[in-house]
Amino acid sequence: MVTKAQSQLQRVVVTGLGAVTPLALNFQDSWDALLAGRCGVGSVSKVRAEQFPCKVAAEVRDFNADEWLDAKDVRHNDHFTHYAVAAAKMAVADAQLDFSKCDPYRAGVIIGSGIGGLQTIESQSQILFNAGPRRVSPFMIPALITDMAGGIVAIKMGLRGPNFAAVSACSTGSHAIGEAYHFLRLGKADVMLSGGAEGSVNVFSFAGFCAMRAMGTAFNADPLRASRPFDAKRDGFVMGEGAGVLVLETLEHAITRGARIYCEIVAYATTCDASHITMPDLSGSNLAAAIKSALAEAGIDRSEVDYINAHGTSTPYNDLCETNACKLVWREEAGSLAISSTKGATGHMLGAAGGFESGICAKAIATGKIPPTINYEYPDPACDLNYTPNKFAEKRVRVAINVNLGFGGHNAVLVFREYVVS
Repeated sequence: MVTKAQSQLQRVVVTGLGAVTPLALNFQDSWDALLAGRCGVGSVSKVRAEQFPCKVAAEVRDFNADEWLDAKDVRHNDHFTHYAVAAAKMAVADAQLDFSKCDPYRAGVIIGSGIGGLQTIESQSQILFNAGPRRVSPFMIPALITDMAGGIVAIKMGLRGPNFAAVSACSTGSHAIGEAYHFLRLGKADVMLSGGAEGSVNVFSFAGFCAMRAMGTAFNADPLRASRPFDAKRDGFVMGEGAGVLVLETLEHAITRGARIYCEIVAYATTCDASHITMPDLSGSNLAAAIKSALAEAGIDRSEVDYINAHGTSTPYNDLCETNACKLVWREEAGSLAISSTKGATGHMLGAAGGFESGICAKAIATGKIPPTINYEYPDPACDLNYTPNKFAEKRVRVAINVNLGFGGHNAVLVFREYVVS
C-alpha cells in the first residue's frame, strides 16, 4: 500500500555527467579509457619520490584551470575546487541545462571533498614558517575549507538552493549524491549538482598515507600494475585525484525541459562500522546492512542487480570486506554477480571516487557495458567472485549499485536503475 507521503515523493534522474580524472580531462574520454583497459597510474611527479616509500600516483595531468576559471579565481582557490568547477561545468553542458530557465532557489550544489585544500595548507604553511604570519594569504581559509568547491560552483552559476559539503573520507562523493537525491526526492529542489573533488597528490597527503603504510610499494618500478583490486598481490592503494559531478533532476523537471536521461536513482543508504578509524569490518556485515537497506528502499530484489561498482581500493582489508559483504547479501548467488573496481585504472580518487564511480554506473546502464577490473592477474582464494577481470563485459544493465567506504567506518550505497516511462 502506498502512503500519502510516499505518493508525494519525486522520482530522481541523472541527466549530466562531468569528470576530471587521471585517465582524461572529461567524462567520455575517461569512460573510453576504462573500456579500453588503460591505466592512469604513473611515477609520481608532484612530490619528490625519493622522500617516500611509495613512488607512484594517479595524477591529473595537463589540466589547465584557466579554461574553467578566471585568473584571480585560479589563484584564490585550491586544486580540488578547480577540478570541481570544471567537472560541474562539463556535467551541465552534457545535460544541456540552461540555469537561466530554472528557479535559482530550487537549484543547488552538494559537492564534497574528503580532505579539502591540502595543497593550500602545504603552500601556506611553508610561507608561514619561512616568511612569517603577515605573508599568509587572506584567501587561505576560504581556499582550504571543503565546502568551497560547492560555493564557487554556485557563485559561478548563480545557484541559490541547497548548498553544503559532505565529508566522509573516501565515501564522500556517494554521500554527497545521496544527500542531493534526498532534497530532490522530497521535492525541496528541482535540480542539483553533486559529487566529489580531490586535489590530493602533494607532500602532505603522501607523508600522511605513507606513515600509515596504506599505499602500495610493491610495484614502484612498474606503476601501471600498482593498483590491482581483488588481486592476491595487492598491497595498498594508489593515490588518485580529480572530480566527478552529476546533474540530478526530478523526473518532472527533466521531462518538462526535454532532457536526455541516463538512468534513475532509486535508493541511498548508509551505515557505520563503528569499529576502527581506518580498517573496515572484515566481516562485511555493516556494508551488507547498507546494501540490504538500499535494495529494500528501492523495492528491488537482490536477483535484479546486474552490476556493482565496488569501492575496490586494492588494499588487503577493503577488498576482502566488500567480497564478504556481497556473499552476505547474495549468498549462493554471489558468484554470478558482475562486479568491477575501476580504481585499477584511476587509482583511488578519495573523496572524488564516489562522484566519478556513480557516473560509471549511470553510463553502464546507458550503454550496456561494464568496465573491467584491470591488473587482476593472481586470484585470491578469499576474494573469489566475478570482478570482470581485465576486459569489459557487454550486458544489459537494468540495476547498478555504487559502493564506497571511508575511514571512520563510513559506508555509502547508491542504487541506479534503468529509466522506464510509467
